[in-house]
Amino acid sequence: MNNGIESELIRTALPFWEAETQITRRFFSRNPSSDDHIFWLKAQLWKELHPVDGYFTGLQKELNQLVTLFPKIDKDIDRHRFHHLLEQMTQEFNHYVLMADALEYLLSRPISAEDTFQLPQEKKLAALRRSYATSGSAVDKAAVLVTEGGGARMFREGRKIKGGRLERMIAKAMEVIYQDEKHHYKEAAREAARAVKRPQDLRRMQKAVREISRQRVAMRNEMFREPLTDQEIKNCLK
Repeated sequence: MNNGIESELIRTALPFWEAETQITRRFFSRNPSSDDHIFWLKAQLWKELHPVDGYFTGLQKELNQLVTLFPKIDKDIDRHRFHHLLEQMTQEFNHYVLMADALEYLLSRPISAEDTFQLPQEKKLAALRRSYATSGSAVDKAAVLVTEGGGARMFREGRKIKGGRLERMIAKAMEVIYQDEKHHYKEAAREAARAVKRPQDLRRMQKAVREISRQRVAMRNEMFREPLTDQEIKNCLK
């Protein structure tokens, strides 16, 4: 039964992931300016430092939690589980490093976390995800997990770009992140499916996935300086 639920959840999110594909492809195909690159990199770096509300609380807080868990290895937490968590943190920080290197190259100066910013559509997305993740419903919280990452579509497209040093830096970052995250959507669907106990749970989760994913598309379109019109986005989501 769970395999069928996983497939339904992926099918529900797929049109929105494809919209993110089109947004990313259009942006990079238009020979974006340095200012365009600076804008999206600053917005993406903010996202790298502040992951999903309700599941991750930001890299610094996650690392602090690992420090707290360290004395509990092979007592309250299995060493293999702890190692897996460490690897996840290393991957996430490496994503930030690679993107930050590209921004630093563009700005020709050292950067810091203060060079990142949260855009209005991202703020709306964060508030929406938080409302579902903290509703007290396991179904709602699982829906948030399904939507995270947009099926890695931005990274799948971004790794294809060609050009000079900047483009090579971006493509390398996108390739690394894509390889790290390309299977996350399957893992998320598998975990979310376990929260579905009856047909109405699936319907509720699908509704939440659509609402959050629609706002994700708005976030991504804003981040890339709106390469798709509202009508083009509607056409993607038909």
